[in-house]
Amino acid sequence: MIDLWNTFVVEMGERAAGPLSMRLLVQPAVASVLAIRDGLKDAREGRPAFLWSIATDPEHRSYLVRDGWKSAGKVFLLVIALDFVYLLIALQEFLLRQSLILALILAMIPYVVLRGLTTRISGLLRRPT
Repeated sequence: MIDLWNTFVVEMGERAAGPLSMRLLVQPAVASVLAIRDGLKDAREGRPAFLWSIATDPEHRSYLVRDGWKSAGKVFLLVIALDFVYLLIALQEFLLRQSLILALILAMIPYVVLRGLTTRISGLLRRPT
């Protein structure tokens, strides 16, 4: 298990120095822009923070997951596709598990965190005093 973890960490580090390394900056930036856009929309419509709603509102959970996937899913799939190209160039193989983890880190985590923060901050700024 430790050997598997070490291999994973080393190969993730090689992605930062290898071909297509700029994608490691661009993809979270795109996910962040989409999250801010959707967070502002949530605040305008008076919705609570995204992740909080998913965790606490079972009635609207499926809608929220579909809505989030509609935006962040495109970036998620783009991360996997570009990682596939990188792996073919650098290693001549495809490691699905690593690509999924990378997509989670580069697309989904920034999207979920920033969408909720944007909703909260925008909601606080819009409230009448």
